[in-house]
Amino acid sequence: MVATPEKLQHTHEHLPKEQRLAVLLMGYGEVESYEDFANYNEQALNLLTAKFAPVPTWIYPPLAKLLAMFDLHEWGHQHHNFISPHNAIFEQQRAGIEKHLQSHWGSGVQVFKAFNFCAPFLPNQVLAEIKSQGFDKILIYPLLVVDSIFTSGIAIEQVNKALAELTDTQEEHWVKGLRYIPSFYNEPEYIDLMARLVEDKIHSDLSTAYLPSEIGIVLMNHGCPHKAKGFTSGITESQILYDLVRDKLINRYPLISVGWLNHDTPLIDWTQPSADQAAKNLIQLGAKAIVFMPIGFATENHETLLDVHHIIHALEKKHKGVNYIQMPCVNDNDDFLAMVAHWADKNIGELLATEAVSVNPQLAAHHHHHHHH
Repeated sequence: MVATPEKLQHTHEHLPKEQRLAVLLMGYGEVESYEDFANYNEQALNLLTAKFAPVPTWIYPPLAKLLAMFDLHEWGHQHHNFISPHNAIFEQQRAGIEKHLQSHWGSGVQVFKAFNFCAPFLPNQVLAEIKSQGFDKILIYPLLVVDSIFTSGIAIEQVNKALAELTDTQEEHWVKGLRYIPSFYNEPEYIDLMARLVEDKIHSDLSTAYLPSEIGIVLMNHGCPHKAKGFTSGITESQILYDLVRDKLINRYPLISVGWLNHDTPLIDWTQPSADQAAKNLIQLGAKAIVFMPIGFATENHETLLDVHHIIHALEKKHKGVNYIQMPCVNDNDDFLAMVAHWADKNIGELLATEAVSVNPQLAAHHHHHHHH
């Protein structure tokens, strides 16, 4: 039997061509070789410091070299060439989130990772790859607990720069649909998971030897500078996150404090108490065991590993009888990856359902001529 054009038309309606969408999962990225340090530091300083400190730009290159020397000393000598597991964990997160999303949406939804500071996964490199693979719908998804200018703000800044580089202003823009997911500091499932991880740890390691009132819990947030030129500094969301997790635990474990992991830079006023001050405060109130739980970080990094390690080391010298427990970040916990994928469903559904919108960059260029008409 010969298929007539109408018949062909008909079969195609039942088999829509697979919808495609790129999820751009964004993280910090941490350098893995010393040669990259100065370059990494300079980029980080440029992007970060410009948002709050009164620092002239000519300072960046020499300052970056100086910082690289400090980093080399700290990572290289004190920690036997410590290499942060951050990037490897982030890849496990990317793969796990993609697996969850594809089980729901099919293989047309792909997850790409981009790091703010690390080649070959810089946003402009990854967006060039996404474009060359023919994707025209993008969901920008910084894997960040808390939204701030220093995290997702930088991500958007870099994405915009990359999109400008990748687009020929003479033609229609290649991106036909774009969405963004800012942060998940107040998602009930995340809050529950944080509290549950702490309780499980206490149950397995501490509950037989200590009364609940003798167990101090330091819930660690990413430190924030108080002044950020009016940009979102992250303090508000971090504070809400802490309060929500604390509420889940306080009736059973009365000794709880926020602990901010600050980068103690001169001239800048940081959130208080720092994680070590928080621990000292709880010890003063009778804590015989301290659990350090990072709630403001989803992925292990230099801070959650080395900084907390230093804090515990210093506390052990001063307060010998106290038991210190350093908990990992949520990392590639499968419950976590499933919820991250689930939080994207609404945006993915809306992106796939909407007709492609054509943006013509030429129109922006002509805007300021309107008063001639």
